[in-house]
Amino acid sequence: MRTQTVIVTGASSGIGKEVARYFLEKGDNVVINSATASKLEETFRELGGGPNLAWVVGNVSDKATGELLVKTAVERFGSADILINNAGIYETKPFLEVDEPYLDRFLTTNFKGTFFTTQAVIPQMLKQHEGVVINIGTPLVEHALDGAPSTAPISSKGAIHALTVQLAAEFGRDNIRINTIAPGQIRTPMHGEDSDNGAGLHLLNRIGETEEVAHMVYAVAKNKFVTGAIINVDGGMAAGHRLN
Repeated sequence: MRTQTVIVTGASSGIGKEVARYFLEKGDNVVINSATASKLEETFRELGGGPNLAWVVGNVSDKATGELLVKTAVERFGSADILINNAGIYETKPFLEVDEPYLDRFLTTNFKGTFFTTQAVIPQMLKQHEGVVINIGTPLVEHALDGAPSTAPISSKGAIHALTVQLAAEFGRDNIRINTIAPGQIRTPMHGEDSDNGAGLHLLNRIGETEEVAHMVYAVAKNKFVTGAIINVDGGMAAGHRLN
């Protein structure tokens, strides 16, 4: 299997960092991104800072960031083969308290970030006659939870799921594959020290680990017959409920 170049957004912590680590361990070139320079530089060093790793600071909601990510990938490593749209935010707030600026935060970071970074990389993938885009979604798009009011972030993730299917249709003939991985609750800094309290949301009665998401991202990226798919890595969250 040839060495490929992978772009990972939101890579300074959590799922993004682990995805970057996994591709590096498998021998690929990786370009990592975050909006926070200090955290990204720390991650760069933690991941070894070797010749097959580069980093680009910038907010993915700005298309110029995506363009710089692609430029860096091509100039440093000769291609831009795989894009992992991981950058995203999540909070809870009751629907009737959501105002326009609050909603815009999630549409900007989650949806526009995914949309414009993908728009930046597709022309390079067309030149290469192949490419892979993997978005990070959530099973909560199809599996709503009472008691966790999150219409703003879930609406933005729902848009990502829809974008995935449409892009798969538009670019399948060009050998460009678009998929979404939808993790359940994963042990990341975003969920804090009380993350294990969410174990009961999953049929396996535990939360997930970042490496479990990374393994699936890698498998989907390398499987050339998977496109237009929304793949849950959620411990059974979307499949059913545990009854106490």
